[in-house]
Amino acid sequence: MNVERKNSMATIKDIAKIAAVSSATVSRVLNNDIALSVGEETRRRIFQVAEKLDYKIPKKRNRNIEKRINLGIIHWYSPKEELEDPYYLSIRKGIEKECYNKKIEITTIFKNDEKYTTNELKDIDGIIAIGKFSKEDIETFAIYYKNIVFVDFDPEGMIYDSVVSDFRTTVAALLTYLYDKGHRKIGFIGGKEYVGRNKEVIKDERDVTYYDFVKEKGIYDAECVYLGKFTAESGYELMKKAIEKGPIPSAFFLANDSIAIGAMKALHEANINVPKDVNIIAFNDNPTSKYLMPPLSTVKIHTEFMGVTAVGLLIERINENREIVKKVIIPSELILRESSK
Repeated sequence: MNVERKNSMATIKDIAKIAAVSSATVSRVLNNDIALSVGEETRRRIFQVAEKLDYKIPKKRNRNIEKRINLGIIHWYSPKEELEDPYYLSIRKGIEKECYNKKIEITTIFKNDEKYTTNELKDIDGIIAIGKFSKEDIETFAIYYKNIVFVDFDPEGMIYDSVVSDFRTTVAALLTYLYDKGHRKIGFIGGKEYVGRNKEVIKDERDVTYYDFVKEKGIYDAECVYLGKFTAESGYELMKKAIEKGPIPSAFFLANDSIAIGAMKALHEANINVPKDVNIIAFNDNPTSKYLMPPLSTVKIHTEFMGVTAVGLLIERINENREIVKKVIIPSELILRESSK
């Protein structure tokens, strides 16, 4: 066997010619095909020729490697609305961090004048829809996208995957805490949200649980309920109304921390002490809540983890073609601080 020089561009055909065997035999030997029946002398000769020609075995493509996934995020808030409510910003950040860690490409679109420019989401494998959506919105999404996961929303019919937080359990826990402390006049300041062209009111588990609790305990008073928006400005104005109406309840459940910030400002201006004169418990546990004066009792929602979970559900559905719907309920927890002690 005479091999004159190394050839960095050597091919299987070159090896086969020198080793006096077929190209198929060379390929199967070099790739260690255990099903091939060939003598040890032939096998040794093939490897010797390949080494002298400096033949490099091409790396096999791993068919098990998941293809590059492209996801879309549809946000029911505008960028301005998101800044006013850190709850949904935190969910989106959780999605983005998880996608970054998994090297997933994402495209985000926000609501614009009650519309979603879904045409911007091209060549994607699925979408994560953050927030609340009308039946019309959902039907439109389903036309364009096979794989959909909703976060903070559970569409009727159990057709789509969803990730939600356990609002009912923790609202019941905080109301029980206030009731057991002796409060019999518990106020509620919440917000109303709407979807669709007809501005359908969205059912809120915080409202529902509050009404169920106070009615069951026989302490319901319609004069103690104030509904507006989920913003600090709304919380400020609604608490001022409660103060002007007087006497105010001895405790308040506020539907989110943004509302609480405004409400506490109104109480401070009226020289009403928290928690001495009125106890306050809110919802969401924004990063700034523990730095308020006094630190705010609130319900911690694991918003970033909700986003991470949504990414996992969508990847699972894409890669495994799962057809059975999953609804994941993330536990929340009551964080008691000075505003309710």
